[in-house]
Amino acid sequence: MTLPPLSEQVVVLTGATSGIGLATARRLSAAGATLVLVARNDEALTNLEQELSSEGGRAAAMPADVADAEALRRIARDTRERFGRLDTWINDAGVAIYGAIVDVPLDEQRRLFETNYWGVVNGSLAAVEVFRAAGGRGKVINVGSVLSDRAMIFQGPYSASKHAVKGFTDALRMELAEAGLAVSVTLIKPAAIDTPYMEHGRNYLDAAGTKNPPPSYHPDVVAKAIAHACEHDVRDLVVGGGGWAVSLMGALAPTLTDLAMELVGKPMQTSRGTPREGTRDNLESPARDGSERSGMPEPSPRRSSLLLEAQMHPGAVAAATLGLVGTLLLARARRR
Repeated sequence: MTLPPLSEQVVVLTGATSGIGLATARRLSAAGATLVLVARNDEALTNLEQELSSEGGRAAAMPADVADAEALRRIARDTRERFGRLDTWINDAGVAIYGAIVDVPLDEQRRLFETNYWGVVNGSLAAVEVFRAAGGRGKVINVGSVLSDRAMIFQGPYSASKHAVKGFTDALRMELAEAGLAVSVTLIKPAAIDTPYMEHGRNYLDAAGTKNPPPSYHPDVVAKAIAHACEHDVRDLVVGGGGWAVSLMGALAPTLTDLAMELVGKPMQTSRGTPREGTRDNLESPARDGSERSGMPEPSPRRSSLLLEAQMHPGAVAAATLGLVGTLLLARARRR
């Protein structure tokens, strides 16, 4: 399936004012995409719109809570009416809760699902409705997590929501193909990313703050994966070899992985650092936005992912592999 270059695309991006969403907005704008920015934080959205416009970009701020299905349907229709088209819809908005499942009230777990799962469903269906009316072509990108393959201890509701996102994304992809619609669907699965996620998460752990298990990656690495998916019909992209390795270990040795998480899961996710003023807890309403990276004491994040590069350039990997195999065979033949 051929997708237009970013410079010719109109893109709706949810969760645009923080972390991965903010890094993605800046990267896509620099590539020439026209952006419709969606988030709950009206002030942060306006600031971002002004920032991108001042740098020569084309952006429009449309505040909304992704849990509001009708609001997202309205944004999809307004985008097409204002810009004449809608090419790509990116579902990035997300919230987090740290704590044992038995300690997290059920209404808060449901609220997390309203954003993390139903927000993805609402956005995807709003986009497909417009794509169908415009001839059945388009792109949906859902930001999931490596935790959709392997649950993380003390992030149970979040892990469950990402499992649900993966299931929904896989089913949607098949059903759109079966219906004969040329809609490309990609799931992005980041590992630990150095964003305000930790500060924004509601915290039930006995610690002042929370942190990523190492290694963590810069949010622009995920933005790079999303930009690639905007222009390529790729099924999944995993960002971060560390998270992928844990998922693989969970698939091959689930009981051993359980034991490892039980032993080190809490110290690897708790911190003595405290969230920046105004950033704590965005489950029910917006917290302070406008930062790509966390303000918690974290090691410097990695600025690249070899695993991602291999997925983005499979031809080069195949050629290098064949070249290496050929060299080894030639060396063996010469020794004989």
